[in-house]
Amino acid sequence: MNPAIGMKVGNIQQPMGSTGNLSGCWELDVGCWMFSFASRCLGRLALFLILPLLLIHASAATPATKPNIVIILADDQGWGDLSVNGNTNLSTPRIDSLAKDGALLERFYACPVCSPTRAEFLTGRYHPRGGVHSTSTGGERLNLDEKTIGDTFKSAGYATGAFGKWHNGTQYPYHPNARGFDEYYGFCSGHWGSYFDPPLEHNGKLVQGRGFIIDDLTDHALGFIATNQSRPFFCYVPFNTPHSPMQVPERFWQKFANADLKLRARKPEQEDVPFTRAALAMCENIDWNVGRILDRLDELKLADNTIVLYFSDNGPNSWRWNGGMKGRKGSVDEGGVREPFLIRWPGHIPAGARIPQIAGAIDLLPTLADLAGIPVASTKPLDGLSLKSLLLGAAKDWPDRMIFSHWDGRVSVRTQRYRMDDHDQLFDMEADPGQDHDISDTAAEVSARLSKARAQWKADLLPGLTKDTRPFPVGYPQFPMTPLPARDGVPHGNVRRSASAPNCSFFKNWKRPEDSITWNIEVATAGKYEAVIYYTCPAADTGSTIELSFLGSRLEGKVTEANDPPLRGAENDRVPRQGESYVKDFKPLRLGTLELSKGRGLLTLRALSVAGRQVMDVRSIMLTFLP
Repeated sequence: MNPAIGMKVGNIQQPMGSTGNLSGCWELDVGCWMFSFASRCLGRLALFLILPLLLIHASAATPATKPNIVIILADDQGWGDLSVNGNTNLSTPRIDSLAKDGALLERFYACPVCSPTRAEFLTGRYHPRGGVHSTSTGGERLNLDEKTIGDTFKSAGYATGAFGKWHNGTQYPYHPNARGFDEYYGFCSGHWGSYFDPPLEHNGKLVQGRGFIIDDLTDHALGFIATNQSRPFFCYVPFNTPHSPMQVPERFWQKFANADLKLRARKPEQEDVPFTRAALAMCENIDWNVGRILDRLDELKLADNTIVLYFSDNGPNSWRWNGGMKGRKGSVDEGGVREPFLIRWPGHIPAGARIPQIAGAIDLLPTLADLAGIPVASTKPLDGLSLKSLLLGAAKDWPDRMIFSHWDGRVSVRTQRYRMDDHDQLFDMEADPGQDHDISDTAAEVSARLSKARAQWKADLLPGLTKDTRPFPVGYPQFPMTPLPARDGVPHGNVRRSASAPNCSFFKNWKRPEDSITWNIEVATAGKYEAVIYYTCPAADTGSTIELSFLGSRLEGKVTEANDPPLRGAENDRVPRQGESYVKDFKPLRLGTLELSKGRGLLTLRALSVAGRQVMDVRSIMLTFLP
């Protein structure tokens, strides 16, 4: 048979053996051989009888293309911060369109704060199982023996990328590049001190962001989608707004600067109206960026084969309108954990569907893997359920279930109808959505059942959770740069943090040789490491001699060059910040090369002599493995 002879269908010429645009691969090769055989041996009549069967065979044998996945996660956006949920104080048409063109889960639950929700989304398991117990100082890290949703989709051949706030570990192998995401752009901390031209990282290397951070993160997500448009991709976009500091571009702020808010907090006297205005402006900026993502999918003709999912990580970060629910961010009550959730997959998820069954962040990994038809990478038992049958409108007898919410030792439990809070108060959420009337006495059987379940959950998951002795890892040749930010260090003596919230803080007030800063680290690979300190120091205070030491190795350096930039951030704040540090432009002080032994111990930074009123302010240490 002449290999140049092909089979023509419509206007497409398919060479024999080709794996080009016409699907079917070997099925079409076999079909073409049968076509030739039939034309020679059976004549024209047989040909016309066989040809339709051949085309049906080729079509049936072709596997369906895996759907792309785009997940957008807001930070500190409450259930009530979308117009689709009834808030007339703002307009979020592009986010709302996901519900119009897909489904809205009416009762979707996350955790009361950021990093636990992210851990549950990543693993399909309650966050204490993965060691996450805090939002900073190492407690936000996801245990290394946990497999993530990134691992699941990467194992299935997807291109994987994350663009934004990670908040489940900074140092490799806690870093997103080691957790299933080939591409990462953003910051790994819990919050950031400046949203305009901020310092960020790209796959472990320090870079300078461009413009407003949410716009910049979206730009990189759009680039990832375009680059990978010809293969299945998993694009995770964890935005970091409307988390404070309350910064937003002027064109979004103008609408809200003096806005008369018609809908107010459950207790209006608790509401900080200027803060609410800033939060709503930030939400409209998110909506604009969601629109950019949806438009790009349309432009690239990817929308029909892309699942787009939008949710938030906890309740609102201030008292503002939230549908009359009790609680806000940090609370295990309904208002602290009920989140917006919208999902679209054209042709699969019925448009306009409203799903009343309770669900949570723990359900997202099994659901998306099930929708994509791929296996879950983790071998550990999941707490979440696949919601596929609910989303596709095929569920018949969906069982009632319990979803637990935990933060700082407090636990509540939600069933379809009831919520029991951390004080064993029971509320009928259908009759009393504001949790105003405790019915534990009149619904004794339900109360006893939920109280027992809540106590058992605490007994199984919480013991020893906060006794965190995990060191910060250093020294992986495949990821040679290890940042050790002030957030992960411990100040001693007079040294203090620049703000009460550690995540974006720096160390200051370092004045005496008795003062020091330590990091609990474990070096995985012995060898030489370049040590760089990011610092500021006024000219009048230069000249101090410092020492960096670890397990008997030491390195001396001197602060010779002044770097005294002003604090930044206040100029862009729409309202005064609450706990976050202002930032400065820290400069690298290259100490030289330090020989590090393999093992665990304290990396210690101290002064051998102090030349002026202070040694310096310290933002971080960068250790780079030298092969």
